[in-house]
Amino acid sequence: MADPYDLIVIGSGPGGYVCAIRAAQLGLKTAIVEKRATHGGTCLNVGCIPSKALLHASELFEEAGHGFSSMGIKVSPELDLKRMLAFKDEGVKGNTDGVAFLLKKNKIDTFHGTGRILKAGQVEVTAASGELQVLDTRSIVIATGSDVARLPGIEIDEQQIVSSTGALSFASVPERLLVVGAGVIGLELGSVWRRLGSSVTVVEYLDRILPGMDGEVAKSLERIYSKQGIAFRLGTKVVGIGRGDGGLDVTLEPAQGGAQDHIAADAVLVAIGRVPFTDGLGLDDVGVVRDKRKRVVVNGQFETNVTGIYAIGDVIAGPMLAHKAEDEGVAVAEILAGQAGHVNHDVIPSVIYTTPEVASVGKTEEELKTAGVAYRVGKFPFTANGRAKVNKTTDGFVKILADAATDRILGVHIIGANASELIAEAAVIMEFGGSAEDLARTCHAHPTLSEAVKEAALSVDKRAIHM
Repeated sequence: MADPYDLIVIGSGPGGYVCAIRAAQLGLKTAIVEKRATHGGTCLNVGCIPSKALLHASELFEEAGHGFSSMGIKVSPELDLKRMLAFKDEGVKGNTDGVAFLLKKNKIDTFHGTGRILKAGQVEVTAASGELQVLDTRSIVIATGSDVARLPGIEIDEQQIVSSTGALSFASVPERLLVVGAGVIGLELGSVWRRLGSSVTVVEYLDRILPGMDGEVAKSLERIYSKQGIAFRLGTKVVGIGRGDGGLDVTLEPAQGGAQDHIAADAVLVAIGRVPFTDGLGLDDVGVVRDKRKRVVVNGQFETNVTGIYAIGDVIAGPMLAHKAEDEGVAVAEILAGQAGHVNHDVIPSVIYTTPEVASVGKTEEELKTAGVAYRVGKFPFTANGRAKVNKTTDGFVKILADAATDRILGVHIIGANASELIAEAAVIMEFGGSAEDLARTCHAHPTLSEAVKEAALSVDKRAIHM
């Protein structure tokens, strides 16, 4: 009988493969179990990576058609959707191949098949062929990620009625695309197909887009997206979808009840969120506790109620973000190696990769008000930033929330070009407990978009220079 592993990770998404690599770096004998033929989980295969490829390509397509002429560049772009999708697939392959290389480089054993926990210290792997293998280990990390949430009574066929997976691979541009859900996924993919020629309508049950995001940011984004051509039906629910020769007939109803109406669509994207992927792992049989939302319950060390079984990422509480899973994976590996692994869940940035981008870290104004925290606000618009002016990317602003008594930065919210990169500066200073004054006193290169972050910090004390 082979010596047991120190660690078996179930799932090779961002949380799982990062956990395995860090464990191997620390000298633990590590294996990873993955049900897909390729590593990388939802993120690399059908999530973060392919969607960013299409966002990038569609942005350039629209820029070529509508923005280049103002810069003296005359072109007439023509969409080759088949080639654009191939561009996306090439990016996916490059990333998944990269993960496979890293696992091999770090001498991590990989098993392709469905993992099931038989008991603490034992994982059964069922290959696609049906062949069974039982692996022994000292510790198990559940990193199986999440799956798309579904609307009751509406069947997703990934052709006309699609999840985010199907929306990455439409064979042709839908003339009329209806998106159910005004969250991150719906807005990102809706914006892709809007740029490529779809008439896009977003239906949202709540009376606002982007629930959980800072309210002022959400309202500003709704105005920007509407100006770009996305139509919104807020406070509305989808109660049925009929199929016919002319496409899809979507029945809508006010969220609080009332008269129904109909909207025609050629495709419907169901993007109402994601749910933890925890079924089929044998958790109930081994006694691992899950909450009402089927998330695995863990303690501060990411350990479940069953000794030796841990969980990270989308299967536990917290935002379903790849980088959150990565940090938790590193923390668990370090804890298993006797180190002090830790994740500061108060400083996890989130990003929406639309045009303009949106990024935030820390608290929203609504959260601070609810908690009774006195705070000051510093804002600076990109219309007053030199680099944004010359690049004609002036939509949006930077908003900094600082403690009224200590000046410590509590939250940063950015709408604008490259917001996904700009937010890192905010996360770093918050990780070190920095103040708005610290940020305001830090020299920023000119001309850069990052100067808007500094000006927003100055604005907390009402001394922005370029306003």
